[in-house]
Amino acid sequence: MKPADVIIIGGGIVGSSIAYHLTEAGCRNVLVIEREAHQGKGSTGKSMGGVRAQFATPINIRMSLYSISFFSTFDEVVGYPSGYRPQGYLFAATNERHLKYLRENYQRQVEAGLKSVQLLQPDDVRRLAPEIRSDDVIGGSFCATDGFVDPHSVMTGFMLKAMERGVELLRGTEVTGIEVDGKGVSGVETSGGRFAGRVVVNAAGPWAGLVAKLAGVDLPVEPLRRMLVPTERFEKVSHKSPMVIDMSSGFHYRPEGLGLLLAWNDPDETPGFKTDFDPAFIEKILTRGVDRLPCLEEAEVNPRRAWAGLYEVTPDHHPVLGPVEDLPGFFLANGFSGHGVMHSPATGKILSDLILKGTCDLVDTDLLGFHRFASGHLLAETAVL
Repeated sequence: MKPADVIIIGGGIVGSSIAYHLTEAGCRNVLVIEREAHQGKGSTGKSMGGVRAQFATPINIRMSLYSISFFSTFDEVVGYPSGYRPQGYLFAATNERHLKYLRENYQRQVEAGLKSVQLLQPDDVRRLAPEIRSDDVIGGSFCATDGFVDPHSVMTGFMLKAMERGVELLRGTEVTGIEVDGKGVSGVETSGGRFAGRVVVNAAGPWAGLVAKLAGVDLPVEPLRRMLVPTERFEKVSHKSPMVIDMSSGFHYRPEGLGLLLAWNDPDETPGFKTDFDPAFIEKILTRGVDRLPCLEEAEVNPRRAWAGLYEVTPDHHPVLGPVEDLPGFFLANGFSGHGVMHSPATGKILSDLILKGTCDLVDTDLLGFHRFASGHLLAETAVL
């Protein structure tokens, strides 16, 4: 096989978006290596599928603005369905500290160009989510263009379009080594043989730290289990409901199929490659869920339908995007801390630009560089679900 112009390690939604954006820019000699027999078996297929621009940092807001605009025309532009549903995200505040936080975020969001976000009075919150207990709600925020996508459909669309343009996808192939010479990266060793290439992209999701080690790079990305619980068919909440976030507990939910999908970040969770669902989590999440959504008491939950996935978390909850300066040709697209699906279009654009042009005007990529961990110049995203 001839040397690839770009080798991407990881065929999930991020790797697929990078492949698509590279081909969009004219780079067609791209090899994507996926260790599973089917794409999406990592974090992509286990994601909640939420997309939002209601973030606290300008860089995340701008990545969301690009991505949500992309999702809104995905079906026409890419030629495959994304499942984008702009049903909104509703943050419900129950104390002045949270309300102040939403106001400050609102200002940043508007300054970054987000036009569809609005601050809410208690009656507005009740109108948008009449099912919740709202006696203690003092306000909130809502963005109508936030919503949900089908992660598997987006990933598949990106990859199929890329493959139509010449990208090669190797499934069931594990990368076992990254080769380096005096010029930088020179190729990869895999369970299916050696492949030469001067540009290698680490898009390995929660396994990114292990892949980086193959190149001698110490990447501070840790896997963190995140569990999701779907209800059975449930008619007490409108299927047009937005994603509703109870800021007092962190519990949030959205419509999923004929029921609801329930989520909550357990603060007692510890890092590690734990992909099994803990049945004890159901009582934890329902206790918090019923407190905000009393009708949830009538919902049925089948533990066998619940699942666990892995976040890939960095110390500052922002991704690491771009080159490793000490190792020419080695690029990182990792550490999305739960935002990989929603920011996949922006990530593909950023990495494609950095690989092919060396610069990107979508965001200040220097802020997301690998070097920030050594220099201590970390970002602080507090709007993490």
